[in-house]
Amino acid sequence: MEVAKPMVITLLHGYPGSSEDWREVIGGLGEEYEVLAPDFLGFGSAPKPRDHRYSIHGQADRIEALWRSSGVTETVLVAHDYGATVAQELLARRTMSFTGVALLNGGVYPDLHRPTEGQKLLLGPDGPALAGMMDEAMFSAGVAVTFGVPARRKQLSALWQAMARNDGHLLAADLLHYVADRREHATRWTTAMESTDVPLLFIWGPEDPVSGTHMIERVAERIPDAGVELLPGVGHWPLLEDPEGVVRILRRWLEGLVQPARTD
Repeated sequence: MEVAKPMVITLLHGYPGSSEDWREVIGGLGEEYEVLAPDFLGFGSAPKPRDHRYSIHGQADRIEALWRSSGVTETVLVAHDYGATVAQELLARRTMSFTGVALLNGGVYPDLHRPTEGQKLLLGPDGPALAGMMDEAMFSAGVAVTFGVPARRKQLSALWQAMARNDGHLLAADLLHYVADRREHATRWTTAMESTDVPLLFIWGPEDPVSGTHMIERVAERIPDAGVELLPGVGHWPLLEDPEGVVRILRRWLEGLVQPARTD
């Protein structure tokens, strides 16, 4: 008799977050899944090299290396924001067998992405200097506007601590290179998402000013076979604003992806 192995779930975080953003979701998934939740280079506890060209392709390379080192040959991919763009590149490569891909509030159609005022400043010529001036109060004010459910001080502080670890906040402008990557590779990434035969699920906070209702409406139009689950009142951070809702939706979807083990 063939014994079924635990389903592997790979969780990819967003900007300016870290793998810590998934803490409550991981707890809600229980012990029946094997979970990988890495920090991207430049984020959280990962190395934060200076003078490095941070790119979506480079981050995708690191995720593939993680899978190889962990012996993972098939996974469910669940990704938020920046991580959703990495997921699109991984879908385009198709070097991994994906059981399913779930995306949460990301700029999956780059022309619809609406950067915050803070991001616009960081993307400008004075971006690196602004990053050098950033403190927790400035950071928290910029991030809080992306929440639908009012952000708790503890949540904003955790996001800041992850970014500021080892002076990572000094990279805030460099890490935004993904905006240019999205423009350059928009056709590759949207085509990969729209044409894949991998089951897709979109868990979305419609109150997100960055990638909210305007983004998910195009998803529904272009990918009518994909699952779309809206979390009312939630903004850019479903995994922080309504982790219970995210877990509920994910568990139901994951149960539908499970294939019964064969018996010989």
